Amino acid sequence: MIEKYIGILNGIGESMHLGKAMSLAIAEGLALVTLLLLGILLCLLARFIVSKSIHVLIKKTPSKYDDLLIKNKVFVRICLLIPAILIRFYIKDTLPDFPGAAAVIVKITKIYEITVYTSILLALVNTAHELYNSFEMSKLKPIEGLVQVIKGLLIAVCVLLITTFLLGKSLSSIIIGLGTISAVLMLIFQDSIKGFVGSIQLSINDMLRIGDWIVTGPADGVVQEINLTTVKVQNWDNTITTIPTYTMVSAPFTNWRGMSESGGRRIARTINIDVNTIRYCTPEMLEKYKHYSLVKDYIIQREADITEYNKANNIDTSEIMNGRQQTNIGIFRAYIKAYIHNNPKLNHNLTMMVRQLQPTEFGVPLQIYAFSNDKQWVNYEEIQSDIFDHVIAAAEMFDLKIYQKR
Repeated sequence: MIEKYIGILNGIGESMHLGKAMSLAIAEGLALVTLLLLGILLCLLARFIVSKSIHVLIKKTPSKYDDLLIKNKVFVRICLLIPAILIRFYIKDTLPDFPGAAAVIVKITKIYEITVYTSILLALVNTAHELYNSFEMSKLKPIEGLVQVIKGLLIAVCVLLITTFLLGKSLSSIIIGLGTISAVLMLIFQDSIKGFVGSIQLSINDMLRIGDWIVTGPADGVVQEINLTTVKVQNWDNTITTIPTYTMVSAPFTNWRGMSESGGRRIARTINIDVNTIRYCTPEMLEKYKHYSLVKDYIIQREADITEYNKANNIDTSEIMNGRQQTNIGIFRAYIKAYIHNNPKLNHNLTMMVRQLQPTEFGVPLQIYAFSNDKQWVNYEEIQSDIFDHVIAAAEMFDLKIYQKR
């Protein structure tokens, strides 16, 4: 069929007195153009059929996973092979008198095929990656770095194969030649190599996941992306910080995942009591403090225990320094403890305590150590602030003052 078409074109050329050589060149050139146009038309027709049949069928299936094949244009890229296949089958018949030109076109066609095959494989890798990301496991074990390595290898193989066709050498000889410059390549791609190793370590050791809140250097926010060379963090003020992946392995960072997965967010804050206001309680002070319902029972029970102890040890209590006595800071500490134990916004299954720390030049620190039920930052700060608003205001009711530098 092609021969007849070329013969007709050649006859037309000779009838126009163009000469035999010129007629053959024009005839076979037009045949080549026709073959190319036919390949393009078949490709467009195949894409139309795919979009009207296969894509429609896939969209009707209950599974959403096969929709990823459409999203990543896998079938569309397969259709791009049609012109190359057509040319490789018919190029010798199309250019029988120009074998050199046919050989060049075949080589170009092979390069085109390699590129298309690579694009198909890349689309399949993207599909597999998106499919993996649809599972919950992807949050625990992100494979962004691994996917980028696979893509890089596919592109590298594509470039190597194209190079072998252009240079006319075997693939093994090209690889051996690359081995001689491996040191240079390692120097050029050292960040990618270290990033790949770092991403594997982060994944295997479960050090970092997408969605984790981390603090390291200028970064203080949620991990948005973990890829081959960088970790992208959206900070609390919505700015974006990018950190080299290998830095996450070589440098320390704080991951708040443990807090978010626990039963609460820790509160560990102190207030400083002025030492000049700390004193033993007089009977009048005890009577006053008994009006505060949260410590009434504590004062009564404590007073009974102290009285019994002093009597049992024949202690002269006419001097307040003798024996055991209650202090206003001790009762205040008991009040704070009762207050946080009655706070419904705190997790009572986790550690809750009020402790006295080492006195400093700023007074005696009282630390509240507890965990809020709500781990959201804004709500957590509200809960913490409400507690200390009350505690600071209540200190004066126990004849204490919060230290404030003047």
